[in-house]
Amino acid sequence: MFLIKTYQKFFQQLLLLYRPFENNLNIQLGKHDLHRAQWSILYYLTNYVSATLVELATYQSVEKPTITRTIARLEELEYVEHVPSKDKREKRMRLTEHGKKVYSEVRVTIDQYEQDILKGITEEEQLAAIRIMGEIRNNIIK
Repeated sequence: MFLIKTYQKFFQQLLLLYRPFENNLNIQLGKHDLHRAQWSILYYLTNYVSATLVELATYQSVEKPTITRTIARLEELEYVEHVPSKDKREKRMRLTEHGKKVYSEVRVTIDQYEQDILKGITEEEQLAAIRIMGEIRNNIIK
């Protein structure tokens, strides 16, 4: 019999958590005809006002063509628009007024979902987990 180490249990739990979370998140977002990657961009632009496609790709840890496709869909929905820029090679995006309204509406659904799945976990525990996840991410991307 093998003794399972704590770090092994940690990462197994992380893997077991991720897919159900993303699947259920997509169900919640589906009520608003969105998916996680689109929501992530709306979230980022709400918090950082504008961003280049490279910044968004880095934020989501995906390739630029993936972001380009997602942004194209968000533009079709009139949720995002180009920000005029001096550098013509740079494609900077921001939320439209319609995008801000949609974000606020979807935020209500997501807030409820996130609060439901964090029941029984104190704010202090949540802050500790946020700090730990940030440190792990930083170790991964070093």
